[in-house]
Amino acid sequence: MTIWINEQLDPSGMVYACIACASETQAQDCHKSFQDNLSEVQKSQGWIARLRTVESWDEVPVSALKLN
Repeated sequence: MTIWINEQLDPSGMVYACIACASETQAQDCHKSFQDNLSEVQKSQGWIARLRTVESWDEVPVSALKLN
């Protein structure tokens, strides 16, 4: 099973927001939203939106909002 993880990270690499789901379509929509919600100031400071996959719910960060 592929699980999609969307993360918004601050300049130090700390996760600010995290959403995990099993739907690629939902994950792509969420990733676009995470990117669109970063201001130009945040981007210039080093904030990023990252989309990655894992193979098990056990690999999802504890802080993630998990959508089924």
